[in-house]
Amino acid sequence: MNAKPKINEYFTLFLTFLKIGAFTFGGGYAMIPLIQRETVENHKWISEEDMVNMIAIAESTPGVLAVNSATFVGYRVAGFWGSLWATVGVTLPSFLIICILSLFYRSFLSNQYVAWAFSGIRCAVVVLMFNAVRKLSKSCRLDLFHIVLGAAAFLLAALTGFDTVFIILGAGLIGIGYALWNKNRASGKAGE
Repeated sequence: MNAKPKINEYFTLFLTFLKIGAFTFGGGYAMIPLIQRETVENHKWISEEDMVNMIAIAESTPGVLAVNSATFVGYRVAGFWGSLWATVGVTLPSFLIICILSLFYRSFLSNQYVAWAFSGIRCAVVVLMFNAVRKLSKSCRLDLFHIVLGAAAFLLAALTGFDTVFIILGAGLIGIGYALWNKNRASGKAGE
């Protein structure tokens, strides 16, 4: 009796992440708005805070953001098999598209229409990424420390090309240091 709801959960996870994988271009960051809409708003599988934490973890661990996110959400919803089906769903469209494109690779390179299409897609990806930042920033603290840390991370990524994994790990370490400093400062004031 419990097997049928599990099969429905697996199927829903698979279809949801298949849609995410099929309709987003530009890599993991471009997928964030669609992942957020599907997992937080539509299905309510995770909260906004979980979404921010998931992105931080997905960027800090080996692998692609979309795959790590699908695995996380799938596991949260339906355990191991849920993570498997969500991960298969998000990777299947890319796998099939790459297989098909590899057959026609040389003719695609010289096709002007394909070049124009990808030029337009790149512009749309920038807008999608900006929208993801706007939505996710609502769940961030807006005190001086977090604004300075966010600005520093942005500048490092934008101006130096510094690897985002190191930026995220560094921000995490700075966040731990700041929290410990605040804790020690608060306990020092309490002891006075």
